[in-house]
This record gives sequence, C-alpha cells and structure tokens, in this order.
Amino acid sequence: MKNIGLGIITVAFLAAAYLTSLDPQLVNWAYFIPAIVVGFIGVALVQVGGKQEATEESKMAEDISIIENSIQNIVEKSSQLDADKDKINTYDMLHKIDDILLDDLNAFVASRESIKHVYSLQEYATVMSHYAAGERYLNRVWSASADGYIDEVNEYIGRAKEQFIETQKVLQSLKDSQASRVQ
Repeated sequence: MKNIGLGIITVAFLAAAYLTSLDPQLVNWAYFIPAIVVGFIGVALVQVGGKQEATEESKMAEDISIIENSIQNIVEKSSQLDADKDKINTYDMLHKIDDILLDDLNAFVASRESIKHVYSLQEYATVMSHYAAGERYLNRVWSASADGYIDEVNEYIGRAKEQFIETQKVLQSLKDSQASRVQ
C-alpha cells in the first residue's frame, strides 16, 4: 500500500507540474485541483501503509532489538569519547563523532517509531526526550569542535553521554516492566 501511495503521489505531482507549465499566466483549476486531491490520497495511503508496516509484531520486535543495541553502542562510544576528550584534538572530535556514532544514531532514529507501539506514546515521549537532548548536545559538540571551542566540546560530550545513559535506563525500565507484566 505504501508503494502504491508513493506512485500516486508521483503521478499527481507530475500531472500538477505539467498543468501549471501549460500556461504560466493562468492555471486551469478544473484539472489542477483534482491532481492535488489525488496527491493527498497518495499521502494518506503512504501514512496508512507506514502505520501497518510499523505495527507488524515481528518488525516491532526487530526494531526494539535494534534500538537496544544502538543505545548500548551509543552509550559505550560516547562514554569512551568523554573519557578520551583530553587526548583528542578539539578539531578532530567532529570526525570521531561521525566515524563512530553516526551509524548507531541513524539506526536508533530509523527504528524509534516501534517504541510507541510496543510501550506507549507517553513512554515514547520520555525516551525520545532524553535521546533528543543527547543528540542536541552531540550536535553542539560537533559544532564546537568545528569552531575549536575546547571547553564547550569537553562539557557537552559529557552531557550527551549522560542523556544517552538516561535513555538506556528508561528503555531498560520499560523492558523490565513489560516482562514483569507478561509473567
């Protein structure tokens, strides 16, 4: 369904673009509005298809596993960066972040929607609040590294680590409470 929706969006976009190019002074609304409506139908199909895909039980279990592994790696690697911050040249910290953290950060973000399906929307908000704070601090480290602000790099790598540790604790707590409810 998602692919059909994407196809419909593409066709609607191309049709609307073609219709607007016919006469730059006057758009034929009788054809343009239906093309836009078809595009919105495509968007709705993509949303429904994405929701169905995200709520498949095997996909959710796989995503939760990816999230747990990613946050574990992020905590370990950000802790190592924090421990080694005095040994790493300030200008090199941004390269270290890109090299060792980017894949795990992207994997976490790609799978995050399953948190709300497995636990709840409120728990998703709690997890993502800590994760987003850690990510913002990491972005601040990256920018400070590019600009050569050693004090800011050193301070905010520790703050990022703390937020990622808190994210991991919240996820573990959710997992433990769900396991105790199942028993």
